[in-house]
Formats: sequence, structure tokens, C-alpha cells
Amino acid sequence: MPSNPLPVNLYESLLSKLVAVLQLTHQNEGTTTPAAKQAILQATNDFKSALSQAKDLVVNLPGGELQIQEQDEVIQMLETLRDRKRAQLERFSRQPLQSYAISTTEQQMELDSMASTPAND
Repeated sequence: MPSNPLPVNLYESLLSKLVAVLQLTHQNEGTTTPAAKQAILQATNDFKSALSQAKDLVVNLPGGELQIQEQDEVIQMLETLRDRKRAQLERFSRQPLQSYAISTTEQQMELDSMASTPAND
């Protein structure tokens, strides 16, 4: 799958391809000469091909198989989940931090007192 599921240049080219078909069909010569007929056929095929490719890309978008109501339900569920997570983070951020670390001076004093205490064997 391409990195951009809907390439903008493909959709932008649709209008120019349609304009080319319309210009060829409305020229003074119309479709009377074989060369004009061939040009119109080529321009029409280019437009049809680009339109078909654009349609296939849209149809195969992820989530496109869901109906609008189902998409709305998924969106609502994700928004609810997001709101719960935000509330949890907010509650967590309001809790005071508890420090279990003993300061270096207290650790040093404890070590000193243990070292000076005779062992009771």
C-alpha cells in the first residue's frame, strides 16, 4: 500500500483530463477526421483510467467497509477512551509524589552506626 492512500496528483489530474476530452469534442472539426476520433478516444480512455484508479483507491480505504453509523460509533468509542485516559492522567498528575529515597547524609549515618556496632555472634 502506498504511503499516501489518496495521492493528490491523481485527483488533480482528473479535471485536466476531463477538460481535454471536452475541448477535443467541441473543436470545429468535431469527430469528423480519423485523427480527431483517435485523439478523443485516447483522451477519453486516459480520463476513464484515472477515474477508475481514483475510485479504486477510495473504495479500498481502511474503514471504508463500515457504514456511516458504524463509523460514528467507532469514533464515539475512541473519543470516550481518549477522555478516560485524559481523566486518568489528570488524576495521576494531582497525586503528590512520594519519595522513598533516603538522603545521602542519613545513609552515611546509618552505615557509620552499623560499622561501629560490635557484632553479636
